[in-house]
Amino acid sequence: MISAVLTVPVIAMAMVPAWQFTNWQWLSLTLAAPVVVWGAWPFHKAAWTNLRHGATTMDTLISMGTLAALGWSVYALFWGTAGVAGMTHPFEFTVERTDGSGNIYLEAAAGVTTFLLAGRWFEHRAKRQAGSALRALMELGAKEVAVQADDGTERLLPIGDLAEGMRFVVRPGEKIATDGVVETGTSAVDASMLTGESVPVEVGPGDAVVGATVNAGGRLVVRATRVGADTQLAQMARLVEDAQTGKAQVQRLADRISGVFVPIVILLSAATLGFWLGTGNGLSPAFTAAVAVLIIACPCALGLATPTALMVGTGRGAQLGILIKGPEVLESTRRVDTVVLDKTGTVTTGEMRLRSVVAAEGEDADLLLRLAGALEAASEHPIARAIADAAREDGALPEVDDFTSIEGLGVQGVVAVGDTTHAVLVGRPRLLEEWSQHLTPELESALQDAREQGVRRSPSAGTGPLAASSWSRTR
Repeated sequence: MISAVLTVPVIAMAMVPAWQFTNWQWLSLTLAAPVVVWGAWPFHKAAWTNLRHGATTMDTLISMGTLAALGWSVYALFWGTAGVAGMTHPFEFTVERTDGSGNIYLEAAAGVTTFLLAGRWFEHRAKRQAGSALRALMELGAKEVAVQADDGTERLLPIGDLAEGMRFVVRPGEKIATDGVVETGTSAVDASMLTGESVPVEVGPGDAVVGATVNAGGRLVVRATRVGADTQLAQMARLVEDAQTGKAQVQRLADRISGVFVPIVILLSAATLGFWLGTGNGLSPAFTAAVAVLIIACPCALGLATPTALMVGTGRGAQLGILIKGPEVLESTRRVDTVVLDKTGTVTTGEMRLRSVVAAEGEDADLLLRLAGALEAASEHPIARAIADAAREDGALPEVDDFTSIEGLGVQGVVAVGDTTHAVLVGRPRLLEEWSQHLTPELESALQDAREQGVRRSPSAGTGPLAASSWSRTR
């Protein structure tokens, strides 16, 4: 930012003759010198480091070109004719032969430095934005975990203290702390944040679960099998990081070109100096031509555009849920003409929606949906949320009393619509077959009230005393 503030007036004065007041050239030197010496210090330092190891890079060209332009301008101001009062740089379309001692190139030295610093700034900004996708991926994980001791007691620990083999408790709505195997409990796990699959995964004892997924149903006790850097989430984050730090083939090609290009440019600049000296044109025009070769030959885009594009591409992909294994994979996508997906769920929004309601003959489908939606609104299950959202489209849902979640099977409760009270049971087919084993005393009382009110039994209710208009089998 400081270099940009100092450089703008230098370029403006050099390019607009009307702004070239008396001794403007000395103000240009005052402003440009800090930019070339201090602002370009990262380039000078890198060039010197590479030179000590016998290597040349883009930084070598930048350092040599800007220092040469500044050095020549200082020479022209102090020992040439450029420092005289009233000197101007006219903006002309014709070229006249001069000895060069009346010309300064401070705007080129400061401008090249500032533009390259801006490129580095944009590159670092792209890195930060790409890194935010990586940080967001790591933020998916849980921060604390409830560890269960052998005697059944629980204690809350930071996720970093969780070790392999420990048992931890995951309650409905909580994130699973790390990869593990379910020891007790059954539930539905929402893994859409990692897999994109909208359908929850039903898990029970012996099933593997992945850290950062959400327990959407019952209470689980999980034994940790992988922690820290070994978890699937950490491996996914490592893929994103490797993709951002690796080099694609085109980037390696750019590095190889730089390794050959820079020495050739230096030789051409030296040859230009020798040619002009050999033809008797004097030191001033010869040095001017050599400096021009150094400055103009600097291919800034070659060194900046490729890594920036790769970093932005992988970072943006991570933000959209696309994990790219490496830069070479990203580069190879230019040859892709067909995409085949074996998991259709990964191209959805990750949120389930109710498609239709099928009611038994003689039943009111709208009433069934309102009853089921009212009960499911109190559940964390993704399917329950879809049913509740569909029911809300027709207005506010009724209140629910005596809500009970039957672990791994479904929910039950009492719903009042108007003057009628309904005992409602919603869940898996196995729950509907065994529903009488899970009724609470409150529901038994509600069923008795329903019988006394003369509520007709549903044809789909089988042989149990369930209130007629509240039965719905949901798949």
